[in-house]
Amino acid sequence: MRRLVPALLILLGLFAAACGSDSDSSGTTTDDGAVTVTTAETTTTTTAVSAPGSSGDDPGTFAGTPSAIVSLNPSATEMLFAIGAGEQVMAVDNFSYYPPEAPVIEDLSAFDPNIEAIADLEPDLVVLPDAGIVDQLDGLGINSLVLPASVTIDDTYTQIEQLGAVTGRVGDAAQLVADMQADIAAAVDGFAAPATPPTYYHELDDTLFSVTSDTFIGEVYALFGLENVADAVNDDTTYPQLTEEFLLAADPDLIFLADTVCCGQTADTLAARPGWDALTAVTAGTVIELDDDVASRWGPRIVEFVDAIAAALAQIPAPA
Repeated sequence: MRRLVPALLILLGLFAAACGSDSDSSGTTTDDGAVTVTTAETTTTTTAVSAPGSSGDDPGTFAGTPSAIVSLNPSATEMLFAIGAGEQVMAVDNFSYYPPEAPVIEDLSAFDPNIEAIADLEPDLVVLPDAGIVDQLDGLGINSLVLPASVTIDDTYTQIEQLGAVTGRVGDAAQLVADMQADIAAAVDGFAAPATPPTYYHELDDTLFSVTSDTFIGEVYALFGLENVADAVNDDTTYPQLTEEFLLAADPDLIFLADTVCCGQTADTLAARPGWDALTAVTAGTVIELDDDVASRWGPRIVEFVDAIAAALAQIPAPA
C-alpha cells in the first residue's frame, strides 16, 4: 500500500494543476469552487464549505464547529492534528500514516472513496483531496471541504488557515503557520548558496516520476538555489515521468530519493542500475535518501523536509 503514495501525490498534483488556485498573503481564498475562507484581521471568521443544497458558486456556510471529521486527505490529516483539532477527527483514510494517533480505517480510501462507508460513520464534515464525491455527500446531507494538492508552500499555509477557520482553531493555525515560516527561514538563512547552482533530480518512485520547480517540492529546493533537471522536460505536467536516457545525459550533481520506503530505493540500489554508477551524484556520494512521507506531503512536515535538505547539503564538500 505504501507503494501507492507517490502515485497518489502525482494524481493530486495533476488535479491541482487542472483546477488551478489563487491565494495571497493577506487572505485565504481559493477559486476551486470547493471552499472559500476569508479571515479578517480581527477574530471574526467566515468559512464556507460545500454544504448540502449549495452550489460550486455559492458553497454555503458551515454552521457550528465540526466534532466528527472524516479526513480522506493525508496532508489535511497532518494539518488537523498539528493545529490541535485531532480530537475532532473521528476517522482518516488508509494513507494517513501520520501522526501515529490518527484513527486510520483501512477501508477508507482516498483513491477510491466508498460513499456508503463514509455515510455509516455519520460525520459532520468530510475533508477531501478532490471534488469527486462532493455531490454524493451533498445528497446525503454531509458537509465537505476540498483541499487539493498544494502547488506552492503558501498554498499549504492557506490550507492550514482554512482548516483552522473550519474547526474553530484560527489562533492555533495562525501560530503554526508563523512557526513554520520562522523555522524555514532559519534553515535557509543558515545555508550559503554556491556561486554555480548545483543540478538535482528528485525521484518520486522507481519508475522515474519526478517533479518540476512548479510544485511545492520544487519550491523547497529552489530555496537553496538548486537547479532542477526535470524543468527541461516539456510535457505539460509538473510531475513528469523521466527516462533513463534523459537522466544519464542530464548527469545531475545531486540525486534525492523520495522512494526509500515505498520502493526500497537506496544509494546502493540506484548505483546498481545499468549505467547509473558513472553519474556524478553517484561517484561524488551525493545521492541523498529521504523519508517518502516527509518529502511528498504538503503540510506541517514541510519544515522537516527543508531541514533534511539543509542537513544533506551541509555535508556535501564544496567544490575545489
